[in-house]
Amino acid sequence: MTQPPSAPPSQVPLPQARPASGPRTLKEVRKHRRFASLRAIGALILREMQTSHGRQAGGYFWAIAEPAGGIVLLTIIFSVAFQVPPLGTSFPMFYATGMVPFLGYLDMSGKVAGAVRYSAALLAYPAVTFMDALLARIAFNSMTQIMVATVIFVTIYVTGDTRTDPQIDQIAIAIAMMLMVGAGVGVMNCFLFEAFSFWQPLWSIFMRPFFLLSCIFFMFDDVPQPYQDWLWWNPLIHIIGQMRAAFYPGYTGDYISHVYVFGLGLGLFALGLMLLARYHRDLQNS
Repeated sequence: MTQPPSAPPSQVPLPQARPASGPRTLKEVRKHRRFASLRAIGALILREMQTSHGRQAGGYFWAIAEPAGGIVLLTIIFSVAFQVPPLGTSFPMFYATGMVPFLGYLDMSGKVAGAVRYSAALLAYPAVTFMDALLARIAFNSMTQIMVATVIFVTIYVTGDTRTDPQIDQIAIAIAMMLMVGAGVGVMNCFLFEAFSFWQPLWSIFMRPFFLLSCIFFMFDDVPQPYQDWLWWNPLIHIIGQMRAAFYPGYTGDYISHVYVFGLGLGLFALGLMLLARYHRDLQNS
């Protein structure tokens, strides 16, 4: 039985190529990556909430209740020893306007500094980048610190005769300064902690005296020279001063420099990102 002659190679129909399912244009590629990054950040935030207090009854409630309760308890204790505050008539409010920014900065900078190390296993996946890990921790802790500050200040204001006039816009500026410096220091330390093993314990030692050098119990205006000029370079001085100016209308805080605080925070944030972008792969593999 003879078979029909095969068609010449030039006449053999070629299989049709499947249309590409992925993004084709540069705009679509950027959109795809943006949504992938947002999904990764959202997943990391949910993971943060679950691992922090997910196994405890009450869940995320304790992320707010623990720092808020600690500050309220310390406020009550110190109120017994310090009856008359250096500013205003309510020591709990005076103490809270110093302690809330200080502890908020410490928590933000510490959590962001450990973001890459905390998510090291997930960074092995191409869909998760070190930037996703940083932004997730910044977003989660910013939300937490805002809620902590709200709970503490509202509780003290409602339950006591503080004789203050809180200005919401000025409080928002103080919180933004706190978060900016905390994030900037945290991103910079995120690189330094991984690059130099001695830096983390050295930084811990360096931060211990800042509890006394940030004007939590006293006013910056009362510090004599030349120590006042030296303390001015501490960004927490400006943040706490801004918070107190937001609650006490008669307090001007002429020394407060928003440009210095935001500039320092943005500068450290940008420098830390550049170093991480250049060396984070080497640090992961070392």
